[in-house]
Amino acid sequence: MARTKEFDPDAALQAALELFWRRGYEATSMADLVEHLGIGRASLYATFGSKHELYLKALDRYGQAQNPRLTRELSGPGPALPAVRELVRRFAAEATAEATRDQGCLVTNTAVELAPHDRDVTRRVEHSWDTLETLLHSALVRARAQGELAGDRDPQALARMLLVLLQGLRVVGRASADPARARDAAEAALTLLD
Repeated sequence: MARTKEFDPDAALQAALELFWRRGYEATSMADLVEHLGIGRASLYATFGSKHELYLKALDRYGQAQNPRLTRELSGPGPALPAVRELVRRFAAEATAEATRDQGCLVTNTAVELAPHDRDVTRRVEHSWDTLETLLHSALVRARAQGELAGDRDPQALARMLLVLLQGLRVVGRASADPARARDAAEAALTLLD
């Protein structure tokens, strides 16, 4: 007779996500995961596979949680440009806020730590960025159609610029003690939408 799992795999995955997010992939050992999740090593491997497979599942879960929020923020009814501006300002504020600064964004952290040498991670990071860029592009196309954005502005180029800015804000926010650096960069970039 097969034994039933003595833990909730969903809760364990969320706990693993939080540990990876706080410590990073390389600094989190299997022993750390076993201790933090309170699950035996064999059960951890049987349920999630290797540490790398668990990390990929955690990264997928993070994206699934973030994407609906971004979609709501950028695809709502009414004027589109204020939503884009608010998103950029929120990223700048979160990047430098005491409560979120040390942790940063899991996708950005992963891009810096693992993407240069891990194809599976690179695909997930690129997917996350593609999603954000598409949402920004759609909002900017809507803004131009509604007369909020000048007709000669290229929504695709602006969306890419904003994507790079948002990721840069996350990196700078983690490394810089000066919150004005991120805030000023965000405000300067937003002038391109005027």
